[in-house]
Amino acid sequence: MEVDSAAKKPRMEESTTCPSKVLHLRNLPDGVTEREVMLLGVPFGKVVNVLLLKHKNQAFLEMAESAAASGLVSYYNTVPATIRDRSVYVQFSKHQELKTTQGVASIGSSMQSVLAPGIVGGMSSLGGASPSSVALEVALPQQGCPNSVLRVIIENMLYPITIDILQQIFSKYGRVIRIVTFLKNSQFHALIQYSDSVSATSAKAALDSQNIYNGCCTLRIDFSKLSNLTVKFNNEKTRDFTRLDLPSGENEAVAAALPELSAAFGIPTTLLQSPALANLRSALLSLASGNSVQGASGGGLPGSVLLVSNLNEKMITPHVLFILFGVYGDVTRVKVLYNKRDSALIQFKEPHQSQTALSNLNGVMLYGKKMHVTHSRHAQVQMPQAGSNEDALTEDYTNSPLHRFKPGSKNYQNIFPPSATLHLSNIPDGIDEEYIRTLFVSTGGTVQNFRFFQNDRRMALIQMGSTEEAIAALIAMHNYKINESNHLRVSFSKNPIS
Repeated sequence: MEVDSAAKKPRMEESTTCPSKVLHLRNLPDGVTEREVMLLGVPFGKVVNVLLLKHKNQAFLEMAESAAASGLVSYYNTVPATIRDRSVYVQFSKHQELKTTQGVASIGSSMQSVLAPGIVGGMSSLGGASPSSVALEVALPQQGCPNSVLRVIIENMLYPITIDILQQIFSKYGRVIRIVTFLKNSQFHALIQYSDSVSATSAKAALDSQNIYNGCCTLRIDFSKLSNLTVKFNNEKTRDFTRLDLPSGENEAVAAALPELSAAFGIPTTLLQSPALANLRSALLSLASGNSVQGASGGGLPGSVLLVSNLNEKMITPHVLFILFGVYGDVTRVKVLYNKRDSALIQFKEPHQSQTALSNLNGVMLYGKKMHVTHSRHAQVQMPQAGSNEDALTEDYTNSPLHRFKPGSKNYQNIFPPSATLHLSNIPDGIDEEYIRTLFVSTGGTVQNFRFFQNDRRMALIQMGSTEEAIAALIAMHNYKINESNHLRVSFSKNPIS
């Protein structure tokens, strides 16, 4: 692609006020891509062509309509355009169009391929038309005209996402004024309001289907049907960046905790509501929730502690729960309740790990009983005093070498629900199928099938008689010492043995 000779001169174009469909962009960052340049024009209309002058950190952007180009220039004169946190200068070009000679179709195809999925509406068919008719169409959402509020769903959320993280990501595309987060169908949702719809459109075009972290926390973005967000509290769930004076909503969270306090300590709720008992109320809250009330900074978001009930009292130990729940996150503490041995509190390193465990283990059969798993209102599991009756029922695993998860670990990508098929790894050389079958039969189950990985005999799949048998086998055999340097690693498999 070429422009006429005047555009090839090393000097920058002189500023002009004469409107044109072609825009001249200066001060681009090194290594800028066509996609990044196109995203500046996407919110304003159809982008026809892009020409990068990388050696001069400049580019030409051609819009289909002069009105779209005028709107773009007018907007970026008010709100400076940025690419990778670098200010970009936008002005009309003295060229009325980008004259092309050859290779336009291939360039158009390249431009299409670099756009994020869902942004490209299509490319006009050549069908005998001249090459200059090739254009990219930006599809607008079917829910209606774009507005300033985005609806964001985060899929495969293996790391916790906070309002501060969202604000940092989305503010690169404009001024974020309000954010509301909530859980729906066990998925993290957020509503993000910009000061204007152009910024929201740019953010959607740039971020939809992108990952916040490598391989996880995928953003699914649509325009919300809401045109404005109402925020009453500034806390972990909601934030109004234009009203920093808003309260945190702590009183509402405390009020929500009163029925639980009433049941736990036998004090009528009406009495606990009395202003005269404020000190007693605070003391009870501290006692009941480990010096913190879950949700006190806004309420509602799950914490790091799970309450597990309907356990088999004769079989359950802190170690058993540590191994099983550790499949879904790093367990830091486990307490089997002294006065209720069929129940236990399990604390995870991160709240999102407790949510993953709950989603996968609630209702699962363990040692003949169906587990009930819910979020606890306790913020942490308290360690008992040394020598107390609860000492043997509580364990701290904070520094355990058996934790499966580290930032960036591949284990985050291999989390699956309990199944009858187990994945085995770290099998040393010389170990045969009969040896492993014998090990797993010793757990009380039956082995239905077994297969080594074809290209790596350090890994294998083993299928037990039922999911309940597989769970018991995982608990018994994970970290089993085969020899001095190899401990067996066991997890649930995604697929059965074919």
